[in-house]
Amino acid sequence: MELRHLRYFIAVVEAGSFTLAAGRLHTSQPSLSRQIRDLEEEVGESLLLRNPRGVQTTAAGQAFLAHARTAVVQVEAAREAARRAAHPSKPVLAMGFLTGQELRWLPRITRLLADRLSAIELSLSSNHSPLLAEELRRGRLDVAFMRAESDMPELAYRSIAREPLIVVMPSDHPLAADSAVEPSSLAAHTFINVSGTAPAVRRVIDAYLEANGLHVAPAHDVDNLAMAMSLISSTRGISLLPEYATDFLPRSVTSRPLRGDPPMIDFVAAWDPSNRSTTLKSLLERLDDLSAPGA
Repeated sequence: MELRHLRYFIAVVEAGSFTLAAGRLHTSQPSLSRQIRDLEEEVGESLLLRNPRGVQTTAAGQAFLAHARTAVVQVEAAREAARRAAHPSKPVLAMGFLTGQELRWLPRITRLLADRLSAIELSLSSNHSPLLAEELRRGRLDVAFMRAESDMPELAYRSIAREPLIVVMPSDHPLAADSAVEPSSLAAHTFINVSGTAPAVRRVIDAYLEANGLHVAPAHDVDNLAMAMSLISSTRGISLLPEYATDFLPRSVTSRPLRGDPPMIDFVAAWDPSNRSTTLKSLLERLDDLSAPGA
């Protein structure tokens, strides 16, 4: 099993389609399909289910996905550690991102540091917000772009964007016929909520449902966007997700705004105030100049 097999598998799951994943990986679809078959043969289990609406993970595939992501992150961390060891004179700025948000925010953040990039080493990682907060607390990250964690008051937070929650559903779902979704209609469909891996988002969703008098018992809780897309497609359920999820919608899934005032959630920069990194200080001084994606 090679690292490329893991990267290919993750790409297919996140794209929800072999065709889309092949385009992003700059490879042919037959070659990508062959690599996934080789991976499944080595694992000894079917990892993906192919259907007309795309692909979804099997139970074995979902379990494998978490470990595959961890392995890829660890390899990337090892590469960064080797680079830092080879260039000990350069200060390192270790940045973490809520998984998926780096696509929107990393280019803008690096532009803030354009005049310093040649003199520093950037270490990048992505994860769930609670894990990023723990990495900050342990000094393994200098700054993280994430959700504010209420059980980590020792960290400093600065909001850099407010993000609406949207309704995500199968592309041919009845609710997709309207330009916006009435909040009251959420209770009439299979509802997929986020799990404890995203406690800040879960609190916002639960508060919104309660404020609208909606008694919704989630049929499933999901740990990540890939799992959400798979379950939405396979169960024909609906979910409330932060707007950045639109960057990861496969063709079988679409989104609509909520009618009225949607629930909002902050996207923040977080750091440990005891961190004395001069590079971190420089970044924090420039955060007011950080424009939101699309601005």
